[in-house]
Amino acid sequence: MTPPTPPVLRFDGVSFAYGGGSGPPVLRELSFALGAGERVALLGRNGAGKSTVARLITGLLYPGAGTVWVGDWDSRGRRPEELARRVGSVFQHADQQLFARTVREDVAFGPRALGHDAADCDRRTAHALDLLELAALADEHPYDLPPPFRKLAALAGALALEPLVLVLDEPTAGLDRGLQGRVARALDERAARGTTLLVITHDLGFAAETLDRALVLDAGRLARDEPLHQWLVAPGRLAPLGFVPPPLVELSLALALPGTPVRAAAVADALAARCREP
Repeated sequence: MTPPTPPVLRFDGVSFAYGGGSGPPVLRELSFALGAGERVALLGRNGAGKSTVARLITGLLYPGAGTVWVGDWDSRGRRPEELARRVGSVFQHADQQLFARTVREDVAFGPRALGHDAADCDRRTAHALDLLELAALADEHPYDLPPPFRKLAALAGALALEPLVLVLDEPTAGLDRGLQGRVARALDERAARGTTLLVITHDLGFAAETLDRALVLDAGRLARDEPLHQWLVAPGRLAPLGFVPPPLVELSLALALPGTPVRAAAVADALAARCREP
């Protein structure tokens, strides 16, 4: 029998409070584990602790109690630049992550800082730019781009690290449908290659199309850990946390489509089958 693959990311009883531990608890005995290639939505109300989880994974914060494991690394005591060998991240205000003179230089900075040779840096940079369809903008200054394209440039920088874990905070905020599609395709490609995705989002339509598992925080505790589809089609679970089902989910529920599909292609197929019924 093949032994189980160890988790890529694991929280073991993690608690955290700001103010050196003197503030009110933000996370309370949080435990979960993510495997290679998993596509996970981290959900909850504002203030539930989602961004704190992201900062703990990237080494910007350390647990007050419990342990954050990135592979076999205990994050405590590891600097963010060390964890960048395994974790790529884009925070909600992506502008803060851009600083180079061109988009290409910005995307290449991470691999170069991690010591990859010039040929590998060029390969990683070109691939990340291609994934997000940014090659035509590679020689532009990041701050000459509209804000949505700056967000894509920051994401390209994280993709170029080719990390074990990719942590994204509201990656589709401010993006139109076309740019959201670029993000979705890039994430699909990375997950297929084994990168674990942890995506903080209020965009349940994007989550339904792109992600598979829901971790739901409520007041710093893990309220639910279940397949995202299962969570989305139970409105009674969404409403207490301030969420409403995305339109396609509402349509699927209202028409009682078989299997209650939540992704556009599956809903379209179910509607077509319904129309063919005698």
